[in-house]
Amino acid sequence: NTEKSAGVGIAATLSPAPQGGYVMETAVKRTIDDLRSRTTGSVLQPDDPEYEDARQIWNAMIDRRPAVIVRCAHAGDIPPAIDWARSQGLEISVRGGGHNIAGSAVCDGGVMIDLSPMKAVRIDSARRRALVDPGATLGDFDRAAQAHGLATPAGINSTTGVAGLTLGGGFGWLTRKYGLTIDNLVAADVVTADGRRLRASQTENPDLFWALRGGGGNFGIVSRFEFSLHPVGPEVLAGLMVFPMDQAPALLRQYHRFAASAPEELSVWAVLRKAPALPFLPQPVHGREALVLAIFHAGDAAEGRELIAPLRRFGDPWGEQIGLQPYTQWQQAFDPLLASGARNYWKSLNFTELPDGLWDVVLAAAGRLPTPECEIFIGMIAGAANRVPADAMAYFHRDAKFVMNVHGRWQEASDDARGVAWAREFFTAAQPYASAGGYVNFMTAEEDDRVPAAYGSNYQRLRAIKKAYDPENLFHHNQNIAPGG
Repeated sequence: NTEKSAGVGIAATLSPAPQGGYVMETAVKRTIDDLRSRTTGSVLQPDDPEYEDARQIWNAMIDRRPAVIVRCAHAGDIPPAIDWARSQGLEISVRGGGHNIAGSAVCDGGVMIDLSPMKAVRIDSARRRALVDPGATLGDFDRAAQAHGLATPAGINSTTGVAGLTLGGGFGWLTRKYGLTIDNLVAADVVTADGRRLRASQTENPDLFWALRGGGGNFGIVSRFEFSLHPVGPEVLAGLMVFPMDQAPALLRQYHRFAASAPEELSVWAVLRKAPALPFLPQPVHGREALVLAIFHAGDAAEGRELIAPLRRFGDPWGEQIGLQPYTQWQQAFDPLLASGARNYWKSLNFTELPDGLWDVVLAAAGRLPTPECEIFIGMIAGAANRVPADAMAYFHRDAKFVMNVHGRWQEASDDARGVAWAREFFTAAQPYASAGGYVNFMTAEEDDRVPAAYGSNYQRLRAIKKAYDPENLFHHNQNIAPGG
């Protein structure tokens, strides 16, 4: 893709390393001292002791070796890192939390601008605002905001990075009531491709602000996010019901009917997988195929208990654990199933409805899970997010009421072929039942062709904004939007 490669001359400055990846030639190494003199963070090369840990990200299928890693201590380190990479003709990747499925955070032979040391979260409880640095995780954000009984919609895994999640859209347990993460973004501080530091909001650089909300990392490096916050918790009613898979055909149809009338305070996600070794489940069912209902209520606990009571009548569960718990605890509930270091391959689809024919496809795939860690989840997001106009910001598919993610996960490279094949086969079979587009945060690196569809009629405006802020496509190591007219 020549549009993606514009301005990158890696071959002229790097040579292959025996261990894989690249090393700097002597002429380029001489400039490292200049880079170090202009930054307060650390500058790592492949022979530095910290390099191996610094290049690792959440998805172990991604094994790339940057020539240089700039670990930024503060926003002032970002412009010199960009400038140095440009001067050397090197590709740039940007790391926040490093959780992105496509592995966009790390490049081969280029410069990884690593924002993960920048983790500060500042809460203004009187104004219900949060200032969040780009290296913060959802866990960092949740802990700081919950100290004041506040939160904003985000994901479901506490180790996810705030930056990547937000720039792609962001949804989670609070989305039905309060919208997507980007619907709660008030402003962003951005470093552009030419090193300018800009403020983006509804009143300052509004075109850039429009594009940032769903357009990914295409338009600059965000050095700080400002979010609006909402009263949540500190305790919420949440938990799991686990049913045997043979009850799933009838249960999934009941789930769809239940979702259509559920109030926006209530979110119920369906997960098909092998039952984890949870303490409230009998030991003989551990590892058997199961349908799990993950339940979250963001309101009065007594009302929540009444609302979820019908779910128990959907079938005969193996067990359940539902009760009041700290919001921060619930946000970490799925961390053990999504720990760093496994090999992950995903496919994702949007749905405005869940037609009966879809369930045959879902159940067939759930009956041949290639590894015990694979799963299919159906996230219920209908509500506040649907009331935002499709052209209000970059994120386009506001009609989506459900997101389905086919989550392939395993530990060994020898499982790659069958795990990837399973996910692709399911995606192909389910696609006829899906609505348009997709969610860029769940797209793998091979899905460039789906990017225009992800943005629908917003795509051409995004290309024009890209041309204005990054005409050379310097920031292309992402689900890329190429500059256009």
